[in-house]
Amino acid sequence: MGDLLSFLFFLIIGLTFGSAIEKSHFKSLKNRERMFINLPTISTQKTVDIDKEIAYSKLVYGCAVISSDFFKDFVASLKNLFGMRLDPYESLMDRARREAILRMKKMAASSDIIINMRIETSEIGGSSNSKSKGVVAEVLAYGTAITYK
Repeated sequence: MGDLLSFLFFLIIGLTFGSAIEKSHFKSLKNRERMFINLPTISTQKTVDIDKEIAYSKLVYGCAVISSDFFKDFVASLKNLFGMRLDPYESLMDRARREAILRMKKMAASSDIIINMRIETSEIGGSSNSKSKGVVAEVLAYGTAITYK
C-alpha cells in the first residue's frame, strides 16, 4: 500500500510541476523567438546575397539539454505498450530544439543571417541496460552567421 501511495504521489507531483515548468518554458520560448524574428535562419547556403560583400562569418551554435519528468515517462511507457505516438516526448524534443535554435541565434545576434543551419540530437544516459528510465535529450543547433558590409 505504501508503494502505491508513493507512486501516486510522485505521479501527481510530476504532473503538477512538470506541466507548470513546461508551460512556463513554452511561454519563454515564444517571447524570445519574437526578439529574433528578424534574424533569418536557413538550412541552405544558396541564398547568400552575392551582390553584398561579406564582412564577417563565424560558426554559431546553441545546445540545450532537457529531461522528461516522472509523469511524461509514465504516460510514454503506457503508450509504448500499445505502439502509440509518444506525444509527451514530442513536446520535450520541440522545447529542446527551439531552445537550441534560440541560443544559437543569441550567439549570432549582431549578424544579418544564419546559413547552412543543422540540428543534431542525442539521448543522454538512456542505454537499454540502464535502470534509469528517464529520457534526457540533447539538441545541438549550429550554422554559419554572416554579417554583410
